[in-house]
Parts: sequence; structure tokens; C-alpha cells
Amino acid sequence: MGELSKLPNIGKVVEGQLNEVGINTVDDLIDIGSKEAWLKIKEIDDSACINRLMALEGAIQNIRWHDLSEDDKNNLKEFYNNFNMD
Repeated sequence: MGELSKLPNIGKVVEGQLNEVGINTVDDLIDIGSKEAWLKIKEIDDSACINRLMALEGAIQNIRWHDLSEDDKNNLKEFYNNFNMD
């Protein structure tokens, strides 16, 4: 396993997906952000759900996604719901 799997919420499967879409380092993930990273993963894995989106944000913040602030969770839910309405 590589650098990304050392982050909270990132296992070898998600790390592999991140690598597949060109996100190979922690800095890459931070620079692109959770929403854009999730969109890229969604292009290769239609089963990518809101939990994966929250996991990516938690990884960026270096916390378990369950510990994200309510504001962050609500923002991500709104993004996810808007994406899935299109």
C-alpha cells in the first residue's frame, strides 16, 4: 500500500481508485479536493456513494469521516444530492 492508504478512511481499494484517476499523493488529494476526487472516482466506479465522498473529505482533514463537522457533512450531502439529481 502507498502513501494515500496511510490516511484515515482510505483502504487499498480506494487508494487504487485514486491512483487510477491520477491522484497519487496526499498533496494531490488535498489539491484536487474531496468533491473533484469523488467525481473522478464516480466516472470509473458508478457505485461510489456518499460514504466514499465523506471518506475522502475526512482523509483530507486527517480524521475519520464520522467526525466531520455537521457543516461539512451537510455541505457534502448537498453536493451529492445535487449531483444525483442531474
